[in-house]
Amino acid sequence: MKYMNKMIGALLGGAMMMGALALPATSLAADKSKVVIQVSTNDAATWNLALNNAKNIQKDVGKDNVDVEIVTFGPGITMLKAESEVANRINEAVDSGVQVMACQNTMRSQKLNKEDMNSRIGYVPSGVVEIMQRQQQGYAYLRP
Repeated sequence: MKYMNKMIGALLGGAMMMGALALPATSLAADKSKVVIQVSTNDAATWNLALNNAKNIQKDVGKDNVDVEIVTFGPGITMLKAESEVANRINEAVDSGVQVMACQNTMRSQKLNKEDMNSRIGYVPSGVVEIMQRQQQGYAYLRP
């Protein structure tokens, strides 16, 4: 019986140690937040809302504590043209660390090239696939 109690104690102690070893090294609070924002409408008010959301997220969470990416496809891509009415706000967002991405599928269908677009933005092959992949990577999804 004494031998059995020692064995059970050793097994439980080992199980507890294994559990402790399996815990993550950092807490969730220490992880960097990530958000992907979809803009697929040709509307300055929607764009301004998306840009306000990005700015507020950075302010509230801390710019260095969050990755913010705005992905644009469909009619929303119009606001990424070089002379759009929100071009200055997009430039400010990029300056603050927000990634603003244009869908190349949409650009092809609308016969747009990079020379037509805001020089500060980035490009993704497919806006929808980019959003899907970002969600799989743990990004929160926002559509204003």
